[in-house]
Amino acid sequence: QVQLVESGGGLVQPGGSLRLSCAASGFTFSSHYMSWVRQAPGKGLEWVSDISGFSTKTNYVDSVKGRFTISRDNAKNTLYLQMTSLKAEDTALYYCARDLTGYGEYDYWGQGTQVAVSS
Repeated sequence: QVQLVESGGGLVQPGGSLRLSCAASGFTFSSHYMSWVRQAPGKGLEWVSDISGFSTKTNYVDSVKGRFTISRDNAKNTLYLQMTSLKAEDTALYYCARDLTGYGEYDYWGQGTQVAVSS
């Protein structure tokens, strides 16, 4: 069965960095766009970034451009999100999600990993 397991979250000071990972199993990883989606406390889901199956295309929400980098290692079935220059407003539960169509139709989600940015 399809499984997505995030890791790498934690508490970091403003300006710090974290790298999130998402280990995928149960499907052909390279065949799917993958996304990172976050949910800040008391707010709705916000798409953060996505990447095509062979990393030829990446997209980011404006608020993280230049600070976050999405990548994937298809040999390891793992998705990454390198986050730098973190801000308080990046505090959220971060989910990885499989995009069924490449147009934001998510059919599988991980359990999420918590990122807290605070001094």
